[in-house]
Amino acid sequence: RVSAMVALSALTALVLPASALAYSAPVGARAAPRGVQASKVRMATVASPVGEMPDLDGALPDCPPTLWDADGIDIAAEQARYREEGLPACPLEIVATPEENAQGAAYFSDNADRLRGLLRDHGTLWFRGFDLMKNEQGFRAFYDAVGLNPCLDPIHTSGLRAFASAKDAVYEEVNKQSLSQHYIGLHNEATKKKTATYGAFVCFQPASVKGGEFFIADGAAIFRDLDTEVLKKLYDSKVRISVSNLDFNFLGALGPLKDGAMDFFKGLVASVIAPKFDMDLEMIYGADGNPYRLQAIEGRQSPVTRHPETGRPVWFCNVHNHARYLRDRRPCTVPEVGMTDVYSGDLGALDARDLQHINAVSEKNIARCAMRPGDVLLVDNYRVLHGRDVFEGDRYHAVSWFDGWKGDGKSVVTDGGKPGNVLNKMINTLIR
Repeated sequence: RVSAMVALSALTALVLPASALAYSAPVGARAAPRGVQASKVRMATVASPVGEMPDLDGALPDCPPTLWDADGIDIAAEQARYREEGLPACPLEIVATPEENAQGAAYFSDNADRLRGLLRDHGTLWFRGFDLMKNEQGFRAFYDAVGLNPCLDPIHTSGLRAFASAKDAVYEEVNKQSLSQHYIGLHNEATKKKTATYGAFVCFQPASVKGGEFFIADGAAIFRDLDTEVLKKLYDSKVRISVSNLDFNFLGALGPLKDGAMDFFKGLVASVIAPKFDMDLEMIYGADGNPYRLQAIEGRQSPVTRHPETGRPVWFCNVHNHARYLRDRRPCTVPEVGMTDVYSGDLGALDARDLQHINAVSEKNIARCAMRPGDVLLVDNYRVLHGRDVFEGDRYHAVSWFDGWKGDGKSVVTDGGKPGNVLNKMINTLIR
């Protein structure tokens, strides 16, 4: 009976922390006052400015595979090139005139080519003052008019976020009250295996009390500003990201049965639960020094890659959010089972001084975006990292992911598979 309970706990544990992969709390963040009661988030109620469009529920293609191109990068030379040439503003703000706002979706279809070029140059476009995107249907009309192809989130089945409007391919962003006091550090929406090419983040309702600002950072700027020796060390050694901790400390008391029991639980988690996340996870005991802690760890990956369109190197690593050292220095209520970490490619610990430096450079390049209803941040997900501050009150932001542009003929979706919504819906029913 005890073994069955432990097995159930292990299976449940690997599911639940995935919903908190990206969440931790910032230094100096204050907990919400005990007297504040959060009501259910209001959904957008602006009348739909567009006609009905085809239902996308169950029809989205899978997130495309990550396009790695990380070999042979001359770190020092590329940093010097960025410093010499400079980088354009990120984000670039595009504020609607009354005439442009009145055009609705036609403004975006008429200017699609120009906007695509600006996105390539700047990495993020911040659309402000457009009434079109104040509800889910109008937001879909926006991305359809620009010419983007929607796809699933790279870890769709994990329950990271529920659909706000499945028929419009719009996911709810991290608005849950249970996660309101968790700071989400900088990260690309990516795993070693899958990466969305672009993302569009929309504000339907900012936090009703305070906080919850969305923020971004240009991965090209972070690459440029990191100390060359620190960056070369990480680039040469690569990194490995742990996404969950499962503690089986009781196994130490099993004597001669210990090794067999450890193998049993490792195999159980690896064969039953891990495949649902489609992340090529390796189950490893003791990576952080606890011999009975089983961690789910991604394979070796470069913290830098060449952008798939421009060919320029960018910082493409979630260490600012996932590193345990940084999380432990922020107020954080994530349970141990949900704690992430980042190791060097040989599973050694990253130097604390290097992590402090990465943190400082990352935060220096953060652009905080106080979004209003209808605002959209269109992000190049290979170049630009994103995050979110803690908040109080009701908040309703959403996001759609894209595998590329319509008519490009460059689709990188190869298997045509569409992960189901069963686990996604189950997890989001449990996590409020």
